Amino acid sequence: MPGPKLQRIKTISEFHQFRNLPKPEHPLISVIDVSLLNHAVHDYGPMTLMYDFYCIALKHNFSAKMRYGQQAYDFDEGIMFFMAPGQVFGIDINRDAEMKQSGWMLFIHPDFLWNTPLAKTIKHYEFFDYAVNEALFLSDKEEAIISTILQNIQQEYRANIDKFSQDIIIAQLELLFTYSERFYQRQFITRKITNHQILDRLEHLLNVYFEGDEITQKGLPTVTYIAQELNISPSYLSGLLKVLTGLNTQQHIHQKLIDKAKERLSTTRLSVSEIAYELGFEHPQSFSKLFKTKTNFSPLEFRQSFN
Repeated sequence: MPGPKLQRIKTISEFHQFRNLPKPEHPLISVIDVSLLNHAVHDYGPMTLMYDFYCIALKHNFSAKMRYGQQAYDFDEGIMFFMAPGQVFGIDINRDAEMKQSGWMLFIHPDFLWNTPLAKTIKHYEFFDYAVNEALFLSDKEEAIISTILQNIQQEYRANIDKFSQDIIIAQLELLFTYSERFYQRQFITRKITNHQILDRLEHLLNVYFEGDEITQKGLPTVTYIAQELNISPSYLSGLLKVLTGLNTQQHIHQKLIDKAKERLSTTRLSVSEIAYELGFEHPQSFSKLFKTKTNFSPLEFRQSFN
């Protein structure tokens, strides 16, 4: 059975109309009290949506199901998540559940950022590439900070617009994103059980890959492949690993490769070329160069150190 038809919402005004809200007070930026959506009249049930603008949402009692890939996730705590323009997401809204939710939604059209430094730097915030199951879980103190920033943005565009308005709102947005980065760094550390389970699964996945036939048939595993196998977005995985281990996903792959290469060099009589081919390299020179970069020894120098 085909899923729900994709509904593309191009402007913030279209979203207001879609949810039966008053026209936005500013065409390019809008802060919405989520409790107002409880009284909006629209179709309930599964929907597939795409916004042509940025969306940052801070919600409580968000018991709707959101879909990323083939999986659905339930959120019933206070969460914050980020979506960039063009991201497709599925949502299944239950009317009774929606009546209970509260919080804020911030919409930013890319045109609002035009000719400002944030137009380029916003692309560097990796949480816009995180999946919905990688939402930010805020403490009460953290939520109070975010809510204050959102209220400041709303207050500014509601005031008389002057030549300072955009700069002030841009500064508030940069502050919002900086705090969000800080809180994600905290979450990587505090959600230890879940995060260390990901580390264990990563280690197992790499061991199976390097010991099996895939390494010779497909070459080195890519970051995208690893993330898909772990059902996690590539940017979230690399951010998590960087905080917990100091290495990103690519560096973990290379570390596992070097460990396996050292094992073969020290315990077998295979030539460097044979080891390179076993580890997925088409050209032995590329293997030797990477090994030298990572260990400061050539493969032969490393082998000779054991003799």
